[in-house]
Amino acid sequence: MRMIRKRSGTRGGGGPARGRLRAALGGATTVLLTATALAALPQTTAHAADTLGAAAAEKGRYFGAAVAANHLGEAQYAATLDREFNSVTPENEMKWDAVEPNRGSFSFGRADQIVDHAQGKGMEVRGHTLVWHSQLPGWVSGLGATDLRSAMNNHITQVMTHYKGEIHSWDVVNEAFQDGGSGARRSSPFQDKLGDGFIEEAFRTARAADPNAKLCYNDYNTDGVNAKSNAVYTMVRDFKSRGVPIDCVGFQSHFNPNSPVPSDYRANLQRFADLGVDVQITELDIEGSGQAQATNYGNVVRACLAVTRCTGITVWGIPDKYSWRSSGTPLLFDDNYNKKPAYDAALSALGGTPGDPGDPGGPGDPTAACTATYSTAEQWSGGYNGKVTITAGGSPITGWSVNVTLASPQQVVSVWNGSPTSNGNVMTVRSTWNGSLAAGASTSFGFTVNGGTTPPPQVGACTAS
Repeated sequence: MRMIRKRSGTRGGGGPARGRLRAALGGATTVLLTATALAALPQTTAHAADTLGAAAAEKGRYFGAAVAANHLGEAQYAATLDREFNSVTPENEMKWDAVEPNRGSFSFGRADQIVDHAQGKGMEVRGHTLVWHSQLPGWVSGLGATDLRSAMNNHITQVMTHYKGEIHSWDVVNEAFQDGGSGARRSSPFQDKLGDGFIEEAFRTARAADPNAKLCYNDYNTDGVNAKSNAVYTMVRDFKSRGVPIDCVGFQSHFNPNSPVPSDYRANLQRFADLGVDVQITELDIEGSGQAQATNYGNVVRACLAVTRCTGITVWGIPDKYSWRSSGTPLLFDDNYNKKPAYDAALSALGGTPGDPGDPGGPGDPTAACTATYSTAEQWSGGYNGKVTITAGGSPITGWSVNVTLASPQQVVSVWNGSPTSNGNVMTVRSTWNGSLAAGASTSFGFTVNGGTTPPPQVGACTAS
C-alpha cells in the first residue's frame, strides 16, 4: 500500500476513517452510527484474477473507474470501488471550476477526498483535467491574452504541485479538436486568444511542475482512424519530433449503437503507440445491454491487451444509475451493483475468472428481487424507532440488503434483525437469520435513532440474492 504523501498548498479535509461494525445474529445489537462520522466498511481482500483490477494487474495494466466524491459515503459504491478497481479518476473534482473557482483561490477538498481514499486502498490516480474549454469559471473567459496565458500556466503549476508525486497520469489538455471532417482546432478561450501554441505551452508547463507524471492529451471520437484522430496524430508526431513533452494519448471510448466500437480501434491505438507514446482508454462506457454490450466490452479489453503500450482502461463510472448517460445503461454494474454480462466479458478478456453468482457483487439469481418500505414505529421528542419491511418479489430469495441514509446530527444507537455496516452517512443493513423468504413473503428490521426526528431516513432500493 502506498504511503499518503504530504501535499503542498492548502488541504481540504482528510481521508475517511476506517473501521468495522459487527452485529450479532438476531436480537438487538447496540452500535453507535452517526451521520457525520460512521465507521467505514472493511476492505474486501480479492483473490488474484477474480476482479478487474487484479486481472489487469496480472497483465501489467490498471483497470480504473471515474469516481465522484459525493458517492464515496454510499457503502455499496465504496465497496465495489475498493474490491474491483486499482485506479481512480476524479469525475469532476479536479476540473478548473472545482479547484480554482476564483482566480488564484484554490479549493482541493473534494479532490483530496478521492485521492486519499484511493491511496488508502493502494490505488493509483489519474488526474483529469487541467486545460479544457468546458467547466471553466466565468472569470477565465473574460481574460485578455496575456492574463489568460499567465492564468493557464499558474493553474497547471498550482494543481500539479499540490498533487506532485501522487498522480500517475494527467490529462493536461482535453478535447481541443473539432468534431467532423475538418480536423481543425476547437474554438475555446485558449485557442481563440493564445492560438495553436497553447497546447505545447501547457505540456511544457506541466513537465516543469511534475517531471515524473505521465502527460496525456485526451479526446473523444478519436477511437478509429478519422479526420479528428488524424489531426491529433499529426500533433503528437510533431511534438515527439521536436521534444515537446507528451507521454500518452487518452481515448475516451464512449460508444453506443450509433457510434459503435470501430473496426480499426486496435489499429488506431497501435499507430499512436508506434509514435512512442502510451495509449490509455480513459472514459469507457458502452450503451446497451446483454450479450451485445458484453461482446463490445470484451472487444475493447482485447484491443488494449493487444497493444503493448496500452497501459490501462478506465470506465466512466461504477453503477449505471450514476452514469452521465444512465438511460443507456452503459456500465459494468447495474443500479443495484450487480455484475452485468459486460462485467464477465471484461474480466474474461483480461484472463480473469468470473466468480460464482453468489460472490460479492455477483448477479445472483437474475429473477431474485425484493422491495423495502419504511415506517416510523414510535417517536419521541429526541428520536424515533424506524422499521423497514422487506418483501420478496415473484421468486424466493436467500438474502437481502438495504441502504439507509441518515441526516446529521442523528445517531443510530441500536439495530435489530439485521447486520449493519456503514461508510460516511450511509448505513447498509443485511439479512442475518431472516434472509430466506418465499415469493411474496416479508420480514423486517428496526433501528433506534437519537438526535432528532427530522428529516426521516432515506431508504434505498432492496438488493436480493
